[in-house]
Amino acid sequence: MTIFQLSTSWTLDSVGSEWYPTFHVEPDKSPLNHFLPKRERKKMKKCFQQLLSSMALLLSGGCARLNFPTSAQSTNRFTVFATLSRPRPDTVNWVEATSSFFDHDTRPIMLFDGVCNLCNGGVRFVRDVDRNRRIRFESLQSEAGKKLLMRSGRAPDDISSVVLVEKDRSYIKSEAVLKIMEYLDLPLPQLAFVLQFVPLFVRDFMYDNVANNRYALFGYSDS
Repeated sequence: MTIFQLSTSWTLDSVGSEWYPTFHVEPDKSPLNHFLPKRERKKMKKCFQQLLSSMALLLSGGCARLNFPTSAQSTNRFTVFATLSRPRPDTVNWVEATSSFFDHDTRPIMLFDGVCNLCNGGVRFVRDVDRNRRIRFESLQSEAGKKLLMRSGRAPDDISSVVLVEKDRSYIKSEAVLKIMEYLDLPLPQLAFVLQFVPLFVRDFMYDNVANNRYALFGYSDS
């Protein structure tokens, strides 16, 4: 039999606005653990991940954010980590905090990487084919961009994807690209209609491959 120990620690996030509990599940230092087969340890690890997921959902009222990094393993020991956000009454409601962006102008806002040459070229292209000026622009690195990122449920320093922020929802990756195309002049809306039939995972896979290598392929500027 393997006896497990559960402990919890709290950590303040990088933004300094929320505390995150981390559950540590480890086998007891019993001599019997040396004889537990590796296959059985993996099964038990999966069971505890599912258990911690259930605990997280219960503790956070269905709003948990979980993270299972690669566990530290040896011949007789492993550790499972689960992290969730604890509900706080003073947590900022970023939809309300950024509502002023849409009070007098309901046009969507395109968030882009301000130092990426490819992204800046994309912005120039969108401006050229948006004769009715239906889209606004903000750099992901700007203060407004960071607030809109948090409105969209993303980290304020996440510049991995273009984001299109509408009043009622946000789009990322290939979904953002197609939605932007719908606002532009013909024939781009028709092209977006055709491309939406390509499975999302295929579109996002292609998007990620370009986005992850955009600095190497197209370069970047310092400002």
